[in-house]
Amino acid sequence: MADSRRRLLLDVDTGIDDAVALLYLLATPGVSIEAITCTAGNVGARQVATNNLALLELCGHAGVEVAVGSEVPLEIPLVTTEETHGDQGIGYAVLPPPRGHISGRHAVDVWLEAVRCHPGQVTGLVTGPLTNLALAIRAEPDLPMLLKGLVIMGGAFNYPGNTTPVAEWNIHVDPHAAKEVFAAYEGLPQGKLPVVCALETTERIECTPAHVDAVARAAGAGRELLDPDGPAGTRSSSDNAVVACLSDALRFYMEFHRLYDQGYIAHLHDLFAAMVATGEAGFEERLATVDVETESTLTVGQTVADFAGIWKRAPNARIVSGNEPNAVFELMVRRLSHLARIHG
Repeated sequence: MADSRRRLLLDVDTGIDDAVALLYLLATPGVSIEAITCTAGNVGARQVATNNLALLELCGHAGVEVAVGSEVPLEIPLVTTEETHGDQGIGYAVLPPPRGHISGRHAVDVWLEAVRCHPGQVTGLVTGPLTNLALAIRAEPDLPMLLKGLVIMGGAFNYPGNTTPVAEWNIHVDPHAAKEVFAAYEGLPQGKLPVVCALETTERIECTPAHVDAVARAAGAGRELLDPDGPAGTRSSSDNAVVACLSDALRFYMEFHRLYDQGYIAHLHDLFAAMVATGEAGFEERLATVDVETESTLTVGQTVADFAGIWKRAPNARIVSGNEPNAVFELMVRRLSHLARIHG
């Protein structure tokens, strides 16, 4: 019988929205997480790994391998963003210290073994900086063809950045890695090109208190109120561990957006990318040739897309140009409430 599982290899910098994406993936039937590789970004790589181990144990998936890769970008100093994601990376959420341990393997070795043992079967999902993937491609230049597909959360095209006026966070942390990854895909068959979920569509995924309340109610956990006018630092009183984790993580993220006059919302960039990787999110796309600025002090980290073929270079990306936020949240509520009913 043919293997109908959707094999995913995650590379993350967990991160509040990475955490929500992981909860979704753990709740999605038919998804097999081959391993999780960790990079520095939202917080340091070791803390990222600890977050992933704790979330896996919360949801009864302690057997998934969690490996650390590069703890610094390829060429520039590391910057992290605890002000956005909290000191531990998952907002106000507090999880028991994981019993599991970080893998002794390097992330690059995990990537290479996965694609060599299962050629054409594994889809990569990268929701953090592209450092580990760039290093893996250096070690195995055929990696893009060995993958079934690749989904990247990163970049901004004809749209303001969220870290500098022109740069998105994941690309900004390691622009040299992003430049190498896009270069490696130039001229490959269209079906192998990475699907890029950039800010112009991921910022449309605006999670509100009503969405969190809907998860709690559907899980049978009662109401979960996040007050847009409430004091900072309030904690969930839910006795459902999954609901409390989700609520406390997202509350921090919503307070961050409120502080910068963006409303009491949370942009769930990585949740949408995860739904693209599972095939559950509808979207529109445009072919383009993408390059990344690495030299200019003014625009470093900017992703530039040639949609019109002006550069006379082959396309290297399928950029998401349209999506359906309501459908994303309907699916989120359904999946996460089921997870909370089982593991809460």
